Amino acid sequence: MKIATFNVNDVRKRLGNLLAWLDEAEPDIVCLQELKTAQKDFPLAALESAGYRAAWVGQPTWNGVAVLSRLGSPVVTNTQLPGDPEDGQSRYLEAAVSGVLVACLYAPNGNPQPGPKFDYKLGWHKRLNRHAKQLLASGAPVVLAGDFNVAPTPEDVYATTSYVDNALVQPASRRLFAELVKQGWTDAVRAGFAEETVYTFWDYRRNRFERNAGLRLDHLLLTPDLASRLDEVGVDRHVRAAENASDHAPVWIRLRTQPRRR
Repeated sequence: MKIATFNVNDVRKRLGNLLAWLDEAEPDIVCLQELKTAQKDFPLAALESAGYRAAWVGQPTWNGVAVLSRLGSPVVTNTQLPGDPEDGQSRYLEAAVSGVLVACLYAPNGNPQPGPKFDYKLGWHKRLNRHAKQLLASGAPVVLAGDFNVAPTPEDVYATTSYVDNALVQPASRRLFAELVKQGWTDAVRAGFAEETVYTFWDYRRNRFERNAGLRLDHLLLTPDLASRLDEVGVDRHVRAAENASDHAPVWIRLRTQPRRR
C-alpha cells in the first residue's frame, strides 16, 4: 500500500500537475491540503476519471483537505479536529480506507508571531495531540498525514537566519510536535532518511527551490503496527520543479502487507 501526502496549494489551479503526478506515482491513498476551493467546486469528476474516489472538506480561498483512494471510497469518521466546535476552518479530515484510518491534516501556519494566529496554531496542535493520543489508544492502524507547518528540528531547515522569527520553527511549535511523536508515533520521513537532509517545501521567493533552500513541513506519522510494515519512503522533489508547481512536493510511504521479520 502506497500512502502519500501533498499540499497541492489550490487543487483547481494545479489540477493538471496533480493528475500528472497521480498517473506517474500511482499512490493508493493521497491526503491533499490547501484545496482553496469551495465544497461544490472540488474537481471530483476529473479525479474519478483518474481512478480515485474522494472525500473532502472544502473552503473558498484558504484551507481545505481531501482524502483520495483507489482502494474504494473513503469512509469518513471526522470532518473536524475534535475539541473546538467553534472552529470553522477546514483543516482536518479522517477516513477509513482499506483497513487503515487516515487522518489528513493541514495545521495552521501561525504567522505572524507572536499574536492571535500563533495562539491559534498552538491551540490547534494541542487539540491534535489530545485526539492523536486517543487514536493511538484505540489500537487502530492510523497514519497522521499532512502539512504540519512545523520544521521539527534545526536539521529540517536550510542554513539561514531568515526563519528565526517564523512560527514554523519556534520552540513552542517544535515542542508540541515532539510531544506528539513521543506518544508512540513513528516519523516515517525521518525514519526513511535518518542520515540525510530532506526537505518537502521550498518558498517561491529568492530561488529557494533552485538553491535547495527548503524546510521539512510535510509528515506522515505512523502507529507502531504500521511502522512495523514500513518498507519505503520518498519525496517526489521533481514535482516541485514542474511548471505551475505547488511550493510543496508530494511525500509518500509504502507499507508491506506483513510486518518486517526481526
